[in-house]
Amino acid sequence: MSKMVRAAFFIAIAAFSIPARAQEQQDKAQSKLYQEQADLIMAETKAMNDARDLMVLAANYDTTNIRANFDAGLMHLRTIGKDQASRYFLRIYRQKPEYRFDLEYWIGMSFQYGMDFNRSQQFYERYRARLQSKPNYQGRDVVALEEVERRLEEVENGKAFMAQPKKFQVVNVGREINSEWDDYAPLVNAEENELVFTSRRRDGNMNEDVANDNIPFEDIFTSTRKNEQWTRAKNIGAVVNTRFSESDLALSPDGKTLFIYRDDGNGDIYQSNRKADGTWDAPAPMPGVINSQYRESSVSITRDGNVLYFASERPGGLGGSDIYVCVKDKTGAWGQPRNLGPSINTQYDEDGPYIDYDMKTLYFSSKGRKSMGGYDVFKATLADPQKWHFSEPENLGYPINTPDDDVFFVGTKDGKRAYFASVRDDGMGYLDIYTIVMEEAPAPKKEEKPPVAKQPKLIRYQVNVVDENNKPADARVKFSRWGDNTLVAGNSAGTGTWEFQIKIETSHEYRLSVEKDGYMFQNIPVNLDPAFDSERTVTRVVQLKRLVVGSVSILRNIYFDFDRATLRQESYNELNKLESMMKQNPGMKVELGGHTDAVGSKAFNLSLSKRRAEAVKTFLTSKGIDPRRVTVVGYGKSRPLASNDDEKEGRELNRRVEFKVLSKGGN
Repeated sequence: MSKMVRAAFFIAIAAFSIPARAQEQQDKAQSKLYQEQADLIMAETKAMNDARDLMVLAANYDTTNIRANFDAGLMHLRTIGKDQASRYFLRIYRQKPEYRFDLEYWIGMSFQYGMDFNRSQQFYERYRARLQSKPNYQGRDVVALEEVERRLEEVENGKAFMAQPKKFQVVNVGREINSEWDDYAPLVNAEENELVFTSRRRDGNMNEDVANDNIPFEDIFTSTRKNEQWTRAKNIGAVVNTRFSESDLALSPDGKTLFIYRDDGNGDIYQSNRKADGTWDAPAPMPGVINSQYRESSVSITRDGNVLYFASERPGGLGGSDIYVCVKDKTGAWGQPRNLGPSINTQYDEDGPYIDYDMKTLYFSSKGRKSMGGYDVFKATLADPQKWHFSEPENLGYPINTPDDDVFFVGTKDGKRAYFASVRDDGMGYLDIYTIVMEEAPAPKKEEKPPVAKQPKLIRYQVNVVDENNKPADARVKFSRWGDNTLVAGNSAGTGTWEFQIKIETSHEYRLSVEKDGYMFQNIPVNLDPAFDSERTVTRVVQLKRLVVGSVSILRNIYFDFDRATLRQESYNELNKLESMMKQNPGMKVELGGHTDAVGSKAFNLSLSKRRAEAVKTFLTSKGIDPRRVTVVGYGKSRPLASNDDEKEGRELNRRVEFKVLSKGGN
């Protein structure tokens, strides 16, 4: 290479690197600004949701900003998107593993919430070894050995539960009920045509003030069931909801008495009676000795109205919140509360008791016992009514329970369904209300030999994730059953390689989800058929595309009903991933392109396709995405994916939304 050529070469490199360095300095300055704004919010208001979004921006504008990345991860663990915390903690671990003594503990926790139990165990064990090697360490960044051992127990429990999932179907009740904020404590009457629940949503909330997290206090909402659908929830009204924080606790089977929690200083139980015109009278404190100067948080009453179970933090329990029982005497007055003792309570918190219609089966949530993490739902049977001894509580397992909170379980009179609150991938935001289709035991037939059990077939589904150069890519991979999003336990066999073992008896559709920072996410439909004689292995290679300007991806799991722009229930999981990707890339702008099938006129389909894209935009903006980052276009029926005939599958595929990356911004 001549001297002139070399000189020209280095001049070109310098010319290119100057704007690159300027951009890097600009990103670092932007990161610092967002971090300062987040710090100010936490100092002034404690509104961690708002601070988290700003700290995420700070961390993503400058991935070398160690403190911003740690705070972004910690704020996710303390609010929503707990499984996303690992990406921030791992950035620190790769750059500066000595930043905090307990860093491996927090990485383990984020993987636990993501149900990646193997990697969670690895990091918990690394932290335990570090702790044991320095038993006299006195820093503030230390988590006690007892807590780590408890976490490792939860991980082992999680592995066991996911390896043997129960035959429950857990389905989000939908946007008519749930919001982007906490929605919980579902109650249904005996006919299952009325739903009462608690929400911290802004829309329809009657509280003038907000809590110190900048979210409204709790209010009670109601919905009625018409044509197998819940109507849009509405506030129960000013007679029940006041300037205090109110939440519903129990509804009598006849639907005439509502028990509520009111935070009027002590946190007591109130009750309201339904009047002849269907409205509720003003709540009054429960008579007798049930309320104390301590917090009473949840209630359930037997169908005959004579026995009351409730949770309380009063002293004298086994630890934290315990479950108590109270019985009416001959005069109709409530007797002295009795702690249910170690057959139900533990040194940890118990909450959300629900006594079933049989008046013997008690469901409750506990942070103790054989838990996957957070509150898990358990059930126990009253074995000795005289001593109030119950059978050994049974964890309801996966998919009802997860590493996050699963609480406020209530059943229906026919025993076929139940409702509870949980935090899940297909949720609207924080706690959402879900319905459970309960597992039914087949009735034995007299004088008939039981049929030979049909053995499920085992499929080993191996996933190899590669980048655009066909090199192994370390990605977040999940495999779930379509419809109820039940996860299949998986093991990472090395960088970019995952294996899932599925036992199936009938054909079923699954979803393969693959995510990696800086790449387009993929949600891939997988159909599995047990029509084979022995075990088999299926290998799937997933190639990820870098997130660059001009990239186009189909939101494959966004479906609409015929002639409608209403998002169907199964759309939420995919939309949450799009929301997450946009929050991880704060400068990115996208085009949402709506498409229809061929039924209808050109003008109608153009209008409908745009409204469908607008529905996706509305979802994103409701989750905090700036509307200026989203452009909407309706393409009508002009770009079909499948044949435009009347086949159901083809028409559903054509009713879709695509997104295109218009710009990535500065970071």
